[in-house]
Amino acid sequence: MTPSLRPSLTAPFVATRRALSRRRFLQGTGIALSLPLLDSMTPAFAANPVAPPAESPAAKPRRMLAICNNLGLLPENFFPKVAGRDYELSSYLNLLQEFRHDFTVFSGVSHPDVDGGHPADNCFLTAAPHPGRGGFRNTISLDQFIAERIGHLTRFPSLNFGVNVERGARSLSWTGSGVLIPCEEKPSEVFRRLFLQGTPEETERQVRKLELGQSILDAVAGQAKSLQRTVGGADRERLDQYFTSVRELEQRMQMSREWERKPKPAVTATAPLDPESPREYMEKVRLMYDLARLAFETDSTRSIALLLDSVNSPAIDLDGTKITEGYHDLSHHGRSEKKLAQLRAIDEWHMKLLADLFGKLRAVKEDGESLLDRTMILYGSNLGNANTHVTTNLPTLFAGGGFKHGQHLAFDRERNYPLPNLFVSMLQRFGLETSQFASSTGTMRGLELA
Repeated sequence: MTPSLRPSLTAPFVATRRALSRRRFLQGTGIALSLPLLDSMTPAFAANPVAPPAESPAAKPRRMLAICNNLGLLPENFFPKVAGRDYELSSYLNLLQEFRHDFTVFSGVSHPDVDGGHPADNCFLTAAPHPGRGGFRNTISLDQFIAERIGHLTRFPSLNFGVNVERGARSLSWTGSGVLIPCEEKPSEVFRRLFLQGTPEETERQVRKLELGQSILDAVAGQAKSLQRTVGGADRERLDQYFTSVRELEQRMQMSREWERKPKPAVTATAPLDPESPREYMEKVRLMYDLARLAFETDSTRSIALLLDSVNSPAIDLDGTKITEGYHDLSHHGRSEKKLAQLRAIDEWHMKLLADLFGKLRAVKEDGESLLDRTMILYGSNLGNANTHVTTNLPTLFAGGGFKHGQHLAFDRERNYPLPNLFVSMLQRFGLETSQFASSTGTMRGLELA
């Protein structure tokens, strides 16, 4: 029991019945798959869970690539000085000048109550508060929220990439129960999963695994139905929600089984070679951008998260500039001009790679629209200034996706505007009927559909 739910010793006694043990029920079924939390399994003063919003996929394919560089960018070189559509591009954004009308830059935004410095990267797509505190439990990430609702429409409900990621400690993708989803870091493995067909034996082996999973779900749902005769009305409603979610999961597994027997898309690109060293950081970023584009171009998925773990990166190789210290050490520059010069070179390469990605997406046409117009690209960081570890005034750039861009939306840099409002706008662009995500207060003010 969490401290916030523990009753006071002087409070009146409110529990009027004996709690039903979830473990006891699951032992009776013989299957380790959790039921929803029912009133009969909790004391009477526990809060009720909220049902997930209904699925409502968009008529035309919409996609999202969410990128977090967990050491951010030098703010003085990123943020424009003037708000609105007539703003002057900053030195970094000037490298994206060709795409000025394809992106919006934000200032004065952050995730409310997401603090703790470096651990905040795990909350970049969840906005779960206080990640640095003991007992922290994460919540569902934006990419997984999308995958749960429209993931069945593609071979892969979502993809989770990483560059130099500290495995097991960092990820942008988290399940609804707060479990980390590890990143895939090898470009060759991503390419294999996307485009290389397995042998018939491998395919049938995977199909058998999916069938076994579906039979377990059938068994648990069947045995759980017996509870409906003994629980109250609120619990029966939650069990109905549970059965609905099981049926939806079974349908997704059925779709996965069908995908296993469908040929994978053919592409002219060749399988990439994995960079041998974490020093080849920028090459890894470029390869992951290319793989994201190919995944969207073949409609293999519509939701991709990419964590650029700069904290975990050494002195990287960079054309034109000699980098003498690890990325993290450089971020604590203390206004050293030598360190700042190297950081500016690194940041500029990030902008150049984004420009390359935008250009390649714009060159691909889908039903008369460019893939850039169909793809929402969120580029940002969990840190507003890595030198001081602040998690406010986050450098945030949002491109493509069918919005009216070409502007600098400037909010209060002291009392920040909630960045999760952008997530709500993105979800609605997917056609999902939702007005809330994490700590949002509505949709992103000033951002309009094209």
